[in-house]
Amino acid sequence: MDNRIALKENYLKDDRKQEFEGLTEDEVKASRAKYGENRLSKQKRKGIFLSFLESFGDPMIKILLIALAINVIFLFHEADWFESIGIAVAILIATVVSTLSEYGSESAFEKIQEEASKISCRVQRAQGIRQIPMEEIVVGDLIVLQSGDRIPADGIMVRGGLDVDQSSINGESKEAKKFPQLFNHEEEAKKSDFLNPALLFSGTVVCSGEGLMRVTQIGDETFYGKIGAELQEETRESPLKLRLRTLAGSIGKLGYAAAAFSAIAYLFNHIVIDNNFNMNLILSMVTSLKRMFPIILQAATLAVTVIVMAVPEGLPMMITVVLSSNMKRMLKDQVLVRKLVGIETAGSLNILFTDKTGTLTGGKLTVTHFISGSLKTYEKEEFYQNKMTLWNIVRDSVIHNCSSYLSEKTVVGGNATDRALLEFAILEEGQRRNIKKQNVIPFSSDLKFMATTLTGDWKTTLIKGAPEKILPFCNKYYDESGNVRPFNNRIKAEKLLKEMTKKAVRIIAIATAEKPVDVSEVKRKGFSNLTLVGLVGIRDDIRPEAIEGIKQVQSAGIQAVMITGDSRETAYAIAKESGLIKSEHDLVITSDELSAMSDNVLSEKLRDLRVVSRALPSDKSRLVRVAQAKGLVVGMTGDGVNDAPALKQADVGFSMGSGTEVAKEAGDVVILDDNFLSIAKAVCYGRTIFKSIRKFIIYQLSICMCAVGVTVIGPLVGVDFPITVIQMLWINIVMDTLAGLAFSGEKARLKYMQEPPKSRDEPIMNAYMLNQITVNSIYATLLCLFFLKNDTIARIFSTHSEVYKMTAFFGLFMFSAIFSSFCARTHEVNLFDYLSANKPFIWIMSVVTAVQVGILYFGGSVFRTVKLELKDLILVIVLAVTVIPIDLLRKHWLSRHSDLQGT
Repeated sequence: MDNRIALKENYLKDDRKQEFEGLTEDEVKASRAKYGENRLSKQKRKGIFLSFLESFGDPMIKILLIALAINVIFLFHEADWFESIGIAVAILIATVVSTLSEYGSESAFEKIQEEASKISCRVQRAQGIRQIPMEEIVVGDLIVLQSGDRIPADGIMVRGGLDVDQSSINGESKEAKKFPQLFNHEEEAKKSDFLNPALLFSGTVVCSGEGLMRVTQIGDETFYGKIGAELQEETRESPLKLRLRTLAGSIGKLGYAAAAFSAIAYLFNHIVIDNNFNMNLILSMVTSLKRMFPIILQAATLAVTVIVMAVPEGLPMMITVVLSSNMKRMLKDQVLVRKLVGIETAGSLNILFTDKTGTLTGGKLTVTHFISGSLKTYEKEEFYQNKMTLWNIVRDSVIHNCSSYLSEKTVVGGNATDRALLEFAILEEGQRRNIKKQNVIPFSSDLKFMATTLTGDWKTTLIKGAPEKILPFCNKYYDESGNVRPFNNRIKAEKLLKEMTKKAVRIIAIATAEKPVDVSEVKRKGFSNLTLVGLVGIRDDIRPEAIEGIKQVQSAGIQAVMITGDSRETAYAIAKESGLIKSEHDLVITSDELSAMSDNVLSEKLRDLRVVSRALPSDKSRLVRVAQAKGLVVGMTGDGVNDAPALKQADVGFSMGSGTEVAKEAGDVVILDDNFLSIAKAVCYGRTIFKSIRKFIIYQLSICMCAVGVTVIGPLVGVDFPITVIQMLWINIVMDTLAGLAFSGEKARLKYMQEPPKSRDEPIMNAYMLNQITVNSIYATLLCLFFLKNDTIARIFSTHSEVYKMTAFFGLFMFSAIFSSFCARTHEVNLFDYLSANKPFIWIMSVVTAVQVGILYFGGSVFRTVKLELKDLILVIVLAVTVIPIDLLRKHWLSRHSDLQGT
């Protein structure tokens, strides 16, 4: 068996001199025992319960848990469970929704992987050729490969010849030629050398040809598997979590300070003020443990209440809701979000590394131009729509000299170039002629041409291939009318070829010869007396939407860098046309130039970098690492196995929907339509989400600080907090759950793409937000205290009971909160700015208003309310609506006297 799987075996290039036998059942068992199974090791997936427990590590959840514990311990004696229940419900909703969303996405991806592992392949064994699942392949197996097959493991060619699409692992759109080759040492066959014609790699696809491969590596030992191992590494903390941790710390400090101040104020009121500043009475009181204990206990209870009120328990739930709701919206835009936090991170991007093939370009070669023998250049559609006689000549020259063929109106087989040419030739029906093939010389990398001799209505030899092999020997050409004329514009033609190359267009020359081709003679002397049919321009076209996507990304202040396996010239042409390169300062480098730079030099040049050509998989990971070390939020797009490590390492990885399973598993966001414009949409969604979170924080903290302010200042002016537990529960429902849903409905707006990106360590709370929270909460607090202590208000309600006045106060507080939501929703002076686009906000606030009025009139003893007279209800609403002009004055003043930016 060892002789069968030995890599030192002399595999001969002439397959007629070599017989290959498959493994016996015993040899298969021995190989499987020695080398294992052909499957990738997976990181043990966290169970749903463990994922749920880990969600409690969120910084805001932690501070809520502390508040819940304090509330339960210190307020136990009052049996005031409503606030505790509210906090617990908020924690559960936030953690459960987040866990289920991400766990569901991971389950879907596991299913995709399982389906991929069920792909079968043909194996030659001692008993004959068998069809078996990929997982049952062992080292030493002989795999039969044909056009369309996915290569199931790493191995070496031992017979035949193949054109293999290796773009999934090296980013090259051009197929690689594969044929048997001798190896002197075992290690030569284990190197990941994509240029070696004898080495085949797992995950690549056979485009054309037939061959036999001997398996040398399976599972984790394959190139595909080694990249998968890199994906097990943990990525760094997301910008949102970093900002939330900072916010949690700030809120905690604020809550503790307010709690301490309220406790001191309460003690001062009951010890000093109640004793009329008499030192003897004060000393008598503080020295009496019996008198001081209940006062201290009440002060501690008040402090805990302030801490609980200061904590925005609705924030984690709102963030989960806003991420989840936008996740569904983005799916309609062909953007599938695997990890919720990846949405917001997309909005924070500073730099985006993007693959070329399949992302900026269509990933498919197509004919773009035709150049006639008279050197007139036609666009593809223009040429065949002109109904010229030359079209029929071109059509027959392609159809009858092509390795691809038509199957049920679909072009199959052959290499990408032949498929592109045939798709061009069948765009329109031409004149049918009785033509038969007599002799075919297939294309090879050595010959660089293909030739077919025809008989029947058209007796000629068709030739197509590299222009440098054909053009120098053309002394005639077919004009547009099909007439043969002398060709003497070779210099002009070569100049035209160079211009097309600069546009990333590859040229294929088509010609005819009067006699059959003698290969040995062509190798010695070249062709003779050829008639040029024309030159066909082929390229992997840039997606039209990619140009708009790049424009949007750049307008958002995000640096876009293309990483490709193509040559510098092709990469430069694509980057120039797509808009990546705009000035002479934009830097284009090769992988060799990149490897020659130290990390420090690369970091300095990173700002001007636009293109990396001939890139290796390791280049992508290094670029991500250097950019992150520079403090940038990094995005990476890709679709192949070679992109997976960088997709995993980046702050947000955008994998393409048509890409490999490994790339999709590594990414945070899957672009289902492979559309770069969808990436720009994801960025816009991310920025909208971050703004929605900030708006909600402004709203909730403004209301929280108002409640805290009344509670803290109340003892100093002789006012107890005039809101019951049930009323507070309703306030929390509005402030946390309903407001969270309302603010999560904000739609993505292109205007956000005109703003510069946020830095990774920029806090959630900026100066503008602090200004709005401070002004609005202070005014709301003063408004509440004014209502409770003002003599005029007291006279208005003097004819009614205390419950009547407290009903009016409850209405004032809630209506103020409702009107404040409109102020927090936009930093524009126009409160209706883009309001119609957020219909959930309108509906929710309308329902809250209606329910609040219903509670005021029909809440009864449960909500401690009685029916208000219409004039008093109007008075309450008028007082509450004053929060709007106060905020408008603030916005107007800032627009004239400050450079503070909005949310």
